[in-house]
Amino acid sequence: MNINYPLLLDGGLSNELERQGCDLNQKLWSAKLLEANPEAIVLAHLAYLESGAQCITTSSYQATLPGFMAIGYDEGAASALILKSVMLAEEARSRFVLSHPHSFKPLIAASVGPYGAYLADGSEYHGDYDISDQELIDFHLPRIKLLENSTADVLACETIPSFQEARVLSEILRHCKKSAWISFSCKDGKHISDGTPIEKCAAFLAHHPTLFAVGVNCTSPKYISELIQSIKTKSGDKKIIVYPNSGAVYHAGSKTWSGLSDLSSCELMMKEWLDLGADMIGGCCGIGPEQINAMSKIIYQ
Repeated sequence: MNINYPLLLDGGLSNELERQGCDLNQKLWSAKLLEANPEAIVLAHLAYLESGAQCITTSSYQATLPGFMAIGYDEGAASALILKSVMLAEEARSRFVLSHPHSFKPLIAASVGPYGAYLADGSEYHGDYDISDQELIDFHLPRIKLLENSTADVLACETIPSFQEARVLSEILRHCKKSAWISFSCKDGKHISDGTPIEKCAAFLAHHPTLFAVGVNCTSPKYISELIQSIKTKSGDKKIIVYPNSGAVYHAGSKTWSGLSDLSSCELMMKEWLDLGADMIGGCCGIGPEQINAMSKIIYQ
């Protein structure tokens, strides 16, 4: 897999879908649009590609077999919807390449959200699941197998809040043929959401055979510089990936974000993050095409 670094990622899919007028206030979040409004997902991907993103992440973050089956889909239909998330990203990429024939061919990262995203109770920000390793394996393995056999370029295990879940995912990914990244949700500049030091996580993953990048996502921008430095001390030759949220506060009950959010912070700190060693940079919740475009100008112009 040939990637030119630094690589610019996309921003938050959900906020771009909401900007289009989509209502995501339900358990499946953006995954409900895989059947209800797939064109909205394509247009959201396109908005980021037009803004300069060189990697788009599929709408499979909250698309899981148990999630779909709980609302009436059989396993075959649920599997098809998960794979459809990759097809929609492919459609967006095809449209972009057709209209920009001399441009790069963007990467597609297949999103693998944490167990907490399936619970839809905000637990991807604390990781206190109280379940066994085997239960986590049973949850993650079927979706990862589906996405591994898709046409996505890489697997993106993102917003991982606990060391337990990272261990389970690392073992599953060890047997995958696709390259992958793992990015953690963090509560401060030194610890992931369950309190485990980020240095411990980076050291554990440093010699993993199929992971090419380790980092942080959906974390406040104010912690990113310190987290990059901590990861870099223990991550060996892994690429460092960071895509913070806008700094707002998430309310699990209403599935909304609130608080004064300085959306320009990602733009202003980009240079610092690159200087500190970040190889892949983008945005998560609350970061939209406007901010990605500003990042693109810093990286590529």
